[in-house]
Amino acid sequence: QVQVVESGGGLVQAGGSLRLSCAASGSIFTPNVMGWYRQAPGKQREWVATITHGGTINYADSVKGRFTISRDNAKNTMYLQMNSLKPEDTAVYYCNLVYLVTMYWGQGTQVTVSS
Repeated sequence: QVQVVESGGGLVQAGGSLRLSCAASGSIFTPNVMGWYRQAPGKQREWVATITHGGTINYADSVKGRFTISRDNAKNTMYLQMNSLKPEDTAVYYCNLVYLVTMYWGQGTQVTVSS
C-alpha cells in the first residue's frame, strides 16, 4: 500500500510564499507521476502541476511563473514552491501519485491567502 502525506500549508498574505511538501511511503513503484491538485470552496478539484519520475514538468496556466514543482526521488518526496500568492490560490492542496492506472491521494493541506 502507498501513502502520501502533504504538509506545509498555512495562512499567508497576498504576495507571500509557501512551500508544500508531499511524502510518499510504502510500496512505491517507478516510474510514477506525482502531482498537485487543489480544491477551493464550492469548486471542483483542479490540476495545478505534475512532475514525472524523470523530471518532466507541466503547470496549469493559472500558476505558471509563480509556482515551482520539484521532487527528490531518493526521498520519495515532492515539493511545491508557491510565490506571489493570490487570494484566488486559497484552497485545499492535494498530493497525488500515479503508477500505471492506480492513483493515490493525500488528505490535503489548507492554503489560505489573505488580501
